Amino acid sequence: MLFDMDRRTPVIVQGITGRMGRMHADLMRRYGTNIVGGTGSVEKGEEDALPVSQRCAEIVERTGAQASIAIVPPAAVPAAVQEAVAAGIKLIVTVAEGIPVHEAVRLRALTRDAGVTWIGPSTPGLCVPGEIKLGFLPDAALAPGCFGVMSKSGTLSYEVGRRMREKGLGQSLWIGVGGDPVKGTRFGDLAQGLLHHGKTQAIVLIGEIGGNEEEEFAGVWQALGGGKPVYALIAGAQAKEGIPMGHAGALVMGQSGSLESKRASLQQAGAQVFDTIQAMLDAMARDFAPAASRL
Repeated sequence: MLFDMDRRTPVIVQGITGRMGRMHADLMRRYGTNIVGGTGSVEKGEEDALPVSQRCAEIVERTGAQASIAIVPPAAVPAAVQEAVAAGIKLIVTVAEGIPVHEAVRLRALTRDAGVTWIGPSTPGLCVPGEIKLGFLPDAALAPGCFGVMSKSGTLSYEVGRRMREKGLGQSLWIGVGGDPVKGTRFGDLAQGLLHHGKTQAIVLIGEIGGNEEEEFAGVWQALGGGKPVYALIAGAQAKEGIPMGHAGALVMGQSGSLESKRASLQQAGAQVFDTIQAMLDAMARDFAPAASRL
C-alpha cells in the first residue's frame, strides 16, 4: 500500500481531538490528504464534521480507512498501533519520539506478522508530493518529481528537499524512517518497492553514522541488481566514537556504523556517496535536469 497512496487513500488520525492532532489534521487536509475521521475524546464531539470515536475499530468500520497517523504521546503509541492493526489498517505512521526499545521490538514484530507497514517511531512522516501527506513534512520542501527520498533525519531531509525544489527537482515519494535504532521500516525494507515504483527514477538516501541500516540497504540493493541511480548523503562525519549524535541510533562503536563502513558498502552497491548537500544536488541536477532546462 505504501507505494500506491494518493489523494483518494482514506486516512484516520488517532488522537485527532488533541491539540496537536487537530492542528496537523487540518494541515494535512489542506495539503490534500483524505482525512476521513479519527479517534479521541467523544466529549469533544466531531472535528470539522469528521466522525470521531474512542474505538479505532469503530471509526475504521464507519469510514473504510486504510491508513492511520497516530499523533499521540509516546506512552500511548503501543496501544494505538495495536488498535490500528486489530482494526485492519494497513499503513500506520507514528511520529512520537521516546518509544522504549523493547516496545519498538514488539511493535515491529506485531506489524510484520500482520502484514502492516509501520513508519516510525520518531518520524516526520511521509508524503507523495501533490497527493497525500501523513505527518509534518514542510510544504516548502515538497514538489512532485522523480526522486524517491528516504531519510533518518527529519531536519536534514527538510533542507535537502527545500534545495531540491529550488533546483527544479522533486520527489516521487518521501519517507522519513526515523532515527531510532529499532523502527517499523528500515532503508532495506524500502529497496524493492522503490526499485519497482514506476514514478521513482532515482533514489536519495539521507543517512547518518551509527547502526547498520545503510550497509543493510546496500546489501539488499546489490542483491536486487540495482537498476536505478542512488544518491547518498551520510551525516555525522565528525561524531566521536561512543557518543550518540542527536538520534538514539546515531552511535558509532569501533568500525561498526562508521562513515567509512557505510560509504564502502554503498559504493560497492553502485551508489554515489557525497560529503555535502550541494555536491549531491549538483550531481542530481546534472543527471536529471529539470524539463525546463532541456527546452
